[in-house]
Amino acid sequence: MGKLKKKFRSIKKLPNWIFFILVRLMKCMVHCLYRIKIEDSNNYIESKENFVVVIWHNRLLFLPALFPAAARKRTKAVISASRDGQYIADIVHQFGLQTLRGSSSRKASNVQRGAVQAINEGWHVCFTPDGPRGPKYHMHRGPIHLASLTNTRIVPLIINASRYWQLKSWDKFQIPKPFSRLTLVIGDSIKIPGNLSSKEELEIWRQRVEDELIKITRD
Repeated sequence: MGKLKKKFRSIKKLPNWIFFILVRLMKCMVHCLYRIKIEDSNNYIESKENFVVVIWHNRLLFLPALFPAAARKRTKAVISASRDGQYIADIVHQFGLQTLRGSSSRKASNVQRGAVQAINEGWHVCFTPDGPRGPKYHMHRGPIHLASLTNTRIVPLIINASRYWQLKSWDKFQIPKPFSRLTLVIGDSIKIPGNLSSKEELEIWRQRVEDELIKITRD
């Protein structure tokens, strides 16, 4: 068993047909096993403006399925450059999202350059700001840097499940239970001042965005 596990973990790229089947199953599950609600009081989904989007790492499972198709086609998700990140990237590609590979700890400069270019080309850029290692619900500064550099608003987004299982991972990853309600909440945008440079300024706005994301998070 140990050898089989080691062999599996050495595989960096699985065949695309596996993710094709997995995504079809996820779509079926979402539509058949859950009650879906979308709260978008500011009508950001229909907006032609592009945003920096932030969502906690432990709420990612059904984000691609719940995110409306029109928004998915305009979104690039920042995903870890690790092997596990490759699996996630292969899944989101099946949903029509594009990706930027890297994190705060790996290939950070590449991600920032790619994210600035994506924003300038009219894409949304989506971050899990407490990933890839946490701490849980603690936002890192990457989205603040990007929003300040590109004069782009940050939009907090969350998926709240009425009932769920919780894994023993650093982020307490949530798996919604069948027949629960999944609510996609899109919060109020935050305008970040341009050309932030000092650690003190960045921390003020990092904390403000973190507070807004926590405000719409339901555990």
